[in-house]
Amino acid sequence: MGDGASSSRGKGRGETWVIDQGRVRSPCGYCKSNTNSSISHGLWANRLTADDYQELLDRGWRRSGCYLYKPEMERTCCPSYTIRLKASDFVPSKEQARVQKRMQRFLDDVKDEDSKDEMNHPNSSMNQATNASSSKLSTSSGKQSPPGTCENLCKDGEFLCYLADKIDSAINACFGAGEFPSVPQLPKAVVKKVSRQMKNKIMETDDLLYTSSISFQISAAIRKSWQMDEKPAKLGSSLQENQSEKSSDVSPKVIAEKLAESMEQDGGVPGFLTKACNGHLNFYSTVNTTSKLVPEDIHTQTSKGGCSKRSFSSINTDSLTRKRRKLEIRMKTSSFDPEEFALYRKYQIRVHNDEIVTENSYIRFLVDTPIIFVPPSSLDDTVPPCGLGSFHQQYLIDGKLVAVGVVDILPRCLSSKYLFWDPDVGFLSLGKYSALQEINWIKEMQVHCPDLQYYYLGYYIHTCSKMRYKAAYRPSELLCPLRYRWVPYDIARLFLDKSPYVVLSDIATTQDQVPLPQVSASPVDNSTVDCLDGSSDDVNEETGAQYEYPDAGVDDVHCREAKNVLLMGDSRYADIINNVVLDVNGSRVRFKELQQVFGPIKRRYIVELERKLHRYVKVVGKKLASRIIYSP
Repeated sequence: MGDGASSSRGKGRGETWVIDQGRVRSPCGYCKSNTNSSISHGLWANRLTADDYQELLDRGWRRSGCYLYKPEMERTCCPSYTIRLKASDFVPSKEQARVQKRMQRFLDDVKDEDSKDEMNHPNSSMNQATNASSSKLSTSSGKQSPPGTCENLCKDGEFLCYLADKIDSAINACFGAGEFPSVPQLPKAVVKKVSRQMKNKIMETDDLLYTSSISFQISAAIRKSWQMDEKPAKLGSSLQENQSEKSSDVSPKVIAEKLAESMEQDGGVPGFLTKACNGHLNFYSTVNTTSKLVPEDIHTQTSKGGCSKRSFSSINTDSLTRKRRKLEIRMKTSSFDPEEFALYRKYQIRVHNDEIVTENSYIRFLVDTPIIFVPPSSLDDTVPPCGLGSFHQQYLIDGKLVAVGVVDILPRCLSSKYLFWDPDVGFLSLGKYSALQEINWIKEMQVHCPDLQYYYLGYYIHTCSKMRYKAAYRPSELLCPLRYRWVPYDIARLFLDKSPYVVLSDIATTQDQVPLPQVSASPVDNSTVDCLDGSSDDVNEETGAQYEYPDAGVDDVHCREAKNVLLMGDSRYADIINNVVLDVNGSRVRFKELQQVFGPIKRRYIVELERKLHRYVKVVGKKLASRIIYSP
């Protein structure tokens, strides 16, 4: 048959062999509408080279197990843009820097571990402040602080900042989800400690420790924004009624309730109950109750793997002798591991509320891979020391598995597929932390592999508020769905705010202005589009659920369109189609040689196969179509 069938074997890395699944229509996994659907092209990969998968990624494809899919952007309800980041250009935000510091405090000696404990169990920083003998502040200055004064203030101040950050995250989530009208600038939360006199005045219990009045500031900012937008002279009764109705929606009481609900959905504050009370956000201690609201680790003295978990009453000077925790990160090729599956099951049940989690579904989704492993070689600077292929990156603290990142390592990138973590250590923000580690890994690998420069975060959906965290890894780029060029996110965002589907490559920038790109009409009414439950801490949010059992079916309209194009004599792909290598009953043959090898074939079959190949070449590109082994 010639050597064309194995032309994808570059550098002896094997060949790619796919089975066409056609156009797939399935329920959308991102919006709540029962009528919307996700439309994609599907391929089942029996074998896939790392080089070919890299090319497919750069044309908008992703994989779930051995299933490859590419959304049909102009027709699907939630357009999914491939997003990537050049690791060497990455600039961490303040929040990302805090995640690193939080992990470091947790891992460091008891002085910093106590900082961790006060985050999760803040009463310890108040009730046990006199037990500590030094703080970072006193150590750096070389002076000792009187017990219960500077040290106590430092610890309380740090926890107040932690609570303020949690509130700010809830504010961003609510505004991002469209819960509140937009304002030019969001106010920052301030949290105060409730004094004994104030508790007596408002007749509150001793359990109330902290409060914030941020809801009043947000309400005032929204009203001020409305006043600036309103035209003077339009103060009729109907306008006043609208203003009254708006005001009730953004009253401090309503805002506080939504913020409290958002914080609880995000895991809340360990050891505390967050309540909305007359527009205030109040934080009540739960450590002296037997309520189910108390986190499990509060009453646990130790856990497996030596990761100590102390109750409030057990924090004393004995803790000064505890050793530093050890974090270990291991990279292993993709394979089934019972310990990993147990962690995955725990994560799916507690974080995503899945009722049934089976080994088979886990294996199909996160273990099975068609990517051919390429071992490291000292003579090949395109292969990192771990090799190319699919890997599970394990995070262990004191020997206990706390997170697993599923990644594909390819010639030009690390593609982050999924992350699951132990809900018991959710306060460590392991989703964000693992992303930072993966970015650093790419930087380190550039010494061995200069071409390995990019971090792919999967798909970005602008209409899904809980997926916008991916754009926080800056400066990121989005892939144009039509011409497959990369466009800076900061430019694309301006136009995605107006329409969910944009031909990004039509955005041309000049020194003076950014002209409008071609903006397609929205395929659905996105005013009600929202993301399904998911953790914004999971950078790798490719659930793959809508692709695991695809209902393969070809859109009849598109079939007729493609067939008509061929019948009208469109020859754009004729040469490529003729040279596509087919796998027919185990034999490899080019399309143009099909009848020579197998004899006369019905015209109807040839036309149907040619139509499929036309669509296939269009979605994978001429370059890949000329070297991939194709099974109809």
